[in-house]
Amino acid sequence: MCAAGRRAVAGGVTTVRDLGDTGYLALGVRDAARADPSLPHVVAAGVPITTPGGHCHFLGEGVRGEAGLRRAVRERHERGADVVKVMASGGNLMPGSRIERPQYTREELCAVVDEAHRLGLPVAAHAHATAAILDAAAAGVDSLEHASFMTADDVDEIPAGLLEEIVARDIVLSPTLGLRAGPGTAMPPAMLTRLPKLVAAATRMAAAGARIVVGTDAGIAPIKPHDVLRDAPVHLQQLGFGPADALHAITARAAAAIGLGDRKGHLRPGYDADVLAVDGDPLTDPAALHRIRAVYVGGVLVGSSRSSEYR
Repeated sequence: MCAAGRRAVAGGVTTVRDLGDTGYLALGVRDAARADPSLPHVVAAGVPITTPGGHCHFLGEGVRGEAGLRRAVRERHERGADVVKVMASGGNLMPGSRIERPQYTREELCAVVDEAHRLGLPVAAHAHATAAILDAAAAGVDSLEHASFMTADDVDEIPAGLLEEIVARDIVLSPTLGLRAGPGTAMPPAMLTRLPKLVAAATRMAAAGARIVVGTDAGIAPIKPHDVLRDAPVHLQQLGFGPADALHAITARAAAAIGLGDRKGHLRPGYDADVLAVDGDPLTDPAALHRIRAVYVGGVLVGSSRSSEYR
């Protein structure tokens, strides 16, 4: 995890939100980063909350029922987690998980949100299935990860009124963008066939005025390296974002979405001096983000174009 964090920093990603580990290891990396500028600032969820045998159950014990879910939230709070991650639907990562099905009832998700907010923790909900997105939004989660509206083999239409509710509740939408193709890497066929409809749905979200950031799923596959975030602005522009707004989405808006808007995401007096210096103007040349000249974390130079990291 430390090696992955250092790769992220070397690629200009100075802050990460880790939404699922095993054994609460991300909290240890978070604490180590306070004394090591080669590591990114980490916002850590620890072990995600999921059902027995459910999506990513191998990361920790599954739980059902409102009382059990409230206990799970309290355990994460006691361990020092910064955010609660709940798997509201199945996913693509493992056999047996059904992406089109909710994993929890609306009442169970309400219990997670109520307990987390009582303890001062935000809730991020993994949600692909339309029913899970509807239930998580109604429960008042703080962010919806993926929000893809996937069925078993297609993509649903966004239900009428849902985007208006998401905007009214100020729920952050975190579509999974950013990928880096290369030798031996390719988008899974199941995602490739859905891509036009996924792009259309995300475009509707943006047009509705939803608060959109980028959840990269960095590290999940070779096509998603740990510094893949800088590949995302091009994809945001395909959704109708202007160049400046695309950069804003992965900096200031992202910082606010994870509770760090008062210290990160801007070049301002009093903010953390996390700086990515590139060769060129990314507003006119998105590829400039890949021509890294220097990275500073908290004002400390952790890499430059003279370093072998950037060759």
